[in-house]
Amino acid sequence: MGKKLVTILLLLVVIVGSAEAQRGKRAIKRIDREVQETVFIPKGTWMMGGSVSYSEHDEGNLNFLIMKDVEGKGYNFSVSPYVGYFFRNNIAAGFRFTYNRDYLDLGNMDINLGDITISFDDLYYLEHKYEASGFLRTYIPIGRSKIFGLFNEARITYGYGKGKNSTGSGTTYDGTFQTVQNLQIGFAPGLTAFITDWSAVEVSVGVMGFDFKWIDQQSNQVEEGSMRTSSGNFKINLFSINIGMTFYI
Repeated sequence: MGKKLVTILLLLVVIVGSAEAQRGKRAIKRIDREVQETVFIPKGTWMMGGSVSYSEHDEGNLNFLIMKDVEGKGYNFSVSPYVGYFFRNNIAAGFRFTYNRDYLDLGNMDINLGDITISFDDLYYLEHKYEASGFLRTYIPIGRSKIFGLFNEARITYGYGKGKNSTGSGTTYDGTFQTVQNLQIGFAPGLTAFITDWSAVEVSVGVMGFDFKWIDQQSNQVEEGSMRTSSGNFKINLFSINIGMTFYI
């Protein structure tokens, strides 16, 4: 009986050892997908470019759903130049600077909630914001194409801005100044298409990742307030698509 038990245990050890060896062989066997064999942008290339966006609105006695008698105007302006250097084939590191300006002057807006009507008069908002980013961008050609490629930009951004908002007028005027700071860690995927040997059009979505924001306020030069927020966003927003131009030298 004892000899049979020893024999069975030895067989189990041999079987388990053989299975582990087979798993080890399978684990180190990798498929060569040849993803990085094509040089889309060679080492030693400089890249520079930027994007500009501007939107404006002007409402006069507008009625839309529950919003009634809307009188207002405003705009948003943003410019974002950047520069980078390819320290390896298809991989670049660089710096980006962004300036953003938001303006809103709302003379009147009534919100009709059936038996309740909420009115807003003389609302004003203005903010200037500056952002500095360091980024690492990697490119992958589509197939073996030298014209179309995909890229992903990982970046860390610090932003600082000042703004003011006010309500009312005359004796009912109430004004607030605020300082805004934010730290963002995320990535922005996109598509690039060369239109000449040294220039390309790029389309990318908004930054996905983590965002931390701090706001410090002072109202009527007396009262102070603050707000801290943090968020994570890993959804692609089709309404935040950016179009820019990049030059390679």
